[in-house]
Amino acid sequence: MHQHHGDLAATQQEHWQQTYAAHPGMYGAAPSGPAAYAATAFREAGAEVVLELGAGHGRDALHFAREGFRVHATDFSPVGLDQLVDAARAEQLAERISTTVHDVRTPLPLADASIDAVFAHMLLCMALSTDEIHALIDEVRRVLRPGGVFVYTVRHTGDAHYGAGVAHGDDIYEHGGFAVHFFPRRLVDELAAGWDLTEVFAFEEGELPRRLWRVTQIAH
Repeated sequence: MHQHHGDLAATQQEHWQQTYAAHPGMYGAAPSGPAAYAATAFREAGAEVVLELGAGHGRDALHFAREGFRVHATDFSPVGLDQLVDAARAEQLAERISTTVHDVRTPLPLADASIDAVFAHMLLCMALSTDEIHALIDEVRRVLRPGGVFVYTVRHTGDAHYGAGVAHGDDIYEHGGFAVHFFPRRLVDELAAGWDLTEVFAFEEGELPRRLWRVTQIAH
């Protein structure tokens, strides 16, 4: 039986809290490959202010700050963001990074056209329904200025875990306590409606390995 989606989201939030508490800095200090790519893309677009959704303990937010951007980092885990704040202070980057505990199923706490670029590494493929993902993309478009860049990554239906584990419906499958919404290509195209979709880049990351797309789109 599928777990009610609201219950699943609450369970996932608690699971991430416990995971970050048990494994501080679990993804290491080095930035992800997509963040290194995004920093270059953001710089080429003249961005100064970057919003990261699902920043976790902050390895990518710290990278953006080191690269000279002002960063607003959000996550639904206070534990993860506390680790980010501590790391930012240790690196003397605190003045460049602000954090907000936020659940992306609710509107972003930012003004219209107030952000130059948005980054989300595997946030969109968490335990979000397709409707919630569409609503989030609308919010990203609202807060981005015209010409702003959005870079996100998602695991897709070519991943080895797709169709296995605990099924929750809506292409969401759970493995080891982590629920993932695996993206079909048509969803990427639907989310790009009204944007300039400049790239869908296939890559692999981590053990298994995870199979992902890195998507770059520009706000009109």
